[in-house]
Amino acid sequence: MHITVNEYNINYKFTGTADETVVILQGWGTNCELYDIIANTLCSKYRVLQFDLPGFGNSDEPREPWSVDDYADFFLKLMEALDIKKATLIGHSYGGRVIIKLTGRDNIPFQIDKIVLIDSAGVLPPRTLKKRFRVAKYKLIKKIVNINLVYKMCPDLIDAWRNRQGSEDYKNASPIMRQCLVKAVNEDLTHLFAGNTHDTLLIWGDLDTATPLSDAKKMEELMPNAGLAVINNAGHFCFVEKQGIFTSIIKSYFEI
Repeated sequence: MHITVNEYNINYKFTGTADETVVILQGWGTNCELYDIIANTLCSKYRVLQFDLPGFGNSDEPREPWSVDDYADFFLKLMEALDIKKATLIGHSYGGRVIIKLTGRDNIPFQIDKIVLIDSAGVLPPRTLKKRFRVAKYKLIKKIVNINLVYKMCPDLIDAWRNRQGSEDYKNASPIMRQCLVKAVNEDLTHLFAGNTHDTLLIWGDLDTATPLSDAKKMEELMPNAGLAVINNAGHFCFVEKQGIFTSIIKSYFEI
């Protein structure tokens, strides 16, 4: 199904028909169908909303680079358009960023019941000396290769260098979405953790390299009502990699 919100065509679907609602906010660059595993686990007890954020899956791309706050603003408008007054929020990776942003706001137009954060983003990695040197080197080379004369002299070499830069998420994104990603990864949300007083379950793969387990432990320490469940031998997509264990954790938490 599709709904128009602020002139954006948004792909969404509901699974289940219960009175209580769960909303799943996706990770960066995914489509909402990836989270069918979660929706199918919960739909016997909840009505589950899955949707594609602008720029993801089958939803329209933002017309300008959005920050995480812009995505949070949009999400509030979507909830209003779908007339959802109360919900439990589940966020994977980038979707967790959006949820954490919401917990730092006063008087949002719907009530958050509980929160589940799965391999959530939000902690800015420390900038080691090696990383600072690598960033400085990248910026210097970027200035050089952007000089037209230099590019004309060796275009193939420069194109190959450009293709090697950045994460897979960055390389696979459109120009607008690349700017959205840069805005997100350079923002630390640690200062908002203590303000999240909602009952919060953290589910993490112990082999996650995108959002390492140390991030989860920081969230558990700073969020007043958070508990951590670690899935061994799983990475950033622990709900797919270890579906059986993940499903058991979800069923226990939601008392299904």
